[in-house]
Amino acid sequence: MKVLYVYAHQEPKSFNAALKETALAALKEKGHEVKLSDLYAMNFNPVLTAEDFTDRKKPDVFKPFLEAIQASKTGAFAPDILAEMEKVKWADLLIFQFPIYFTSMPAILKGWIDRVLAPGFGFNPLINSAYETGLLKGKTAMITTTTGASEEWYSEGGEHGDLNRHLESVTHCVFEYMGMKVLPSHIIYEVSSLSKERGAEKLGKYRKRISEL
Repeated sequence: MKVLYVYAHQEPKSFNAALKETALAALKEKGHEVKLSDLYAMNFNPVLTAEDFTDRKKPDVFKPFLEAIQASKTGAFAPDILAEMEKVKWADLLIFQFPIYFTSMPAILKGWIDRVLAPGFGFNPLINSAYETGLLKGKTAMITTTTGASEEWYSEGGEHGDLNRHLESVTHCVFEYMGMKVLPSHIIYEVSSLSKERGAEKLGKYRKRISEL
């Protein structure tokens, strides 16, 4: 497979970094081709602005949806967006790894989705290209995420509610909306309180999960 690993964590010495390195090693050991988008290391700009489009359809008023549709036809996206789009087009499997912030993803990853999985590239409601006809049909997506709170808090009836339900705003409304098949999310709870032994156990389980993809 060709795998794009989109990673959003700031600290190279973190447990998240260890998870990422575990996954990359396991993928390469299985003979898969891997590309990494390490968003913080890249200093990726998450803010969608008029500068994202190098040849504006309507210079007098900024309408991001219409500009993205036009740019998808002409290639008039900013270079950093085009580079990430090429990775997406190349990939069979996209793995998104991030820590949970307020039951969702960090802003830098949300901005990557906003800018890269653009109208005309990932979906196009003007021609009914969504879900079964999404423009990324044939690709597969998966989330790997970590939490500070316990599994009990992130369960049905818990204080935060079922985390998998929260993630549906991404797994269903983004990935499946764009036609991708979605694998079950890999969630590791209470990362901040893991002992060294438990951490090693979690890394081993993740390696096994990735190796079996």
